[in-house]
Amino acid sequence: MLWVKAFHILFVTAWFAGLFYLPRIFVNLAMETGAQARARLLLMARKLYRFMTILAVPAIAFGLWLWLGYGIGTGMGWMHAKLVVVGLLLGYHHACGRLLRKFEAGGPARSHVWFRWFNEAPVLMLLAAVLLVVLKPF
Repeated sequence: MLWVKAFHILFVTAWFAGLFYLPRIFVNLAMETGAQARARLLLMARKLYRFMTILAVPAIAFGLWLWLGYGIGTGMGWMHAKLVVVGLLLGYHHACGRLLRKFEAGGPARSHVWFRWFNEAPVLMLLAAVLLVVLKPF
């Protein structure tokens, strides 16, 4: 079980690196006016989104293995709350993909200030998930 937990933590950490960095690229894309720099940022964003999607799959798989295979958190309120946070993270990941497609279509849907605030969401979700797992409040 400890190997599964270690790999879950590893892949979640790697996935979060992408969730933290991709919106920062969006901030720069929203401010960028040069075509060459914009193309470079879009390439970076596409590659990062693809890579973080690949990292999300084993993160979720190892988490499900811990929950369903070992019964960690089964029937406990903190696990249900954590699953809500995971659902929100998957929605955020999907929203990043939609925003990337909007940038590829020609322009930002929002201002760079909006993207700076959007960038804070994964920090709050990580905080919630860690507190739920460590403190197990319900």
